[in-house]
Amino acid sequence: MANIFPRWANRAPLRVIGCLLLVVGAVIAGGTYYLTPKYARVGYEPTQPVSFSHDLHVTQLGMDCRYCHTNVDRSQHSNVPATQTCMACHSMVKTDAASLQPVRDSWANNEPIPWVRVHKTPDYVYFNHAAHVNRGVSCVECHGQVNEMEEVYHAKSLSMAFCLECHREPEKYLRPNDKVYDLTWQPESEQAQIEMGEELVEHWRVNPPESCSGCHR
Repeated sequence: MANIFPRWANRAPLRVIGCLLLVVGAVIAGGTYYLTPKYARVGYEPTQPVSFSHDLHVTQLGMDCRYCHTNVDRSQHSNVPATQTCMACHSMVKTDAASLQPVRDSWANNEPIPWVRVHKTPDYVYFNHAAHVNRGVSCVECHGQVNEMEEVYHAKSLSMAFCLECHREPEKYLRPNDKVYDLTWQPESEQAQIEMGEELVEHWRVNPPESCSGCHR
């Protein structure tokens, strides 16, 4: 009696099992990488070389974000403060504090402090800080209540869906320019926010892109 199945069919189950193992392995490897805090980011809180409390400096001392992040309203990127910025105060304040020894060493050796980056958009995404903060988008919308953080952590997902929520309904997020760096400011009500936001959208002619080319250039 002739064989119903060709000879290669004997190896088919092994090939199917092999393919399944590869697929399962790829899913596990991808999930392990893409769902780690360093990638998904939410909750990511690296240990910095110098402990810096935003709660102390911003909330208690009243420092403006732009004193340290000097280019945030003038550049595509928000800069990390240079050692000179720190020493402008700490050459006179807490000059012998052990926690600030890395700052003094950086100043003496003329080497930058090796801050660990917390927020980073992918290389394939275009984002301009100045364009956002100069049109009423506060730091808290993307970075959370940084003014209350003892150690900066990644509070928002910064995913494409996260960005599109604001681009599709900017009136829910915009505020007056003089309140952008006031991280404790809140509108009187949700309705007040919508009314104010709609006025700002019209006044500034805000029209955020929703197409792929807007952010993927």
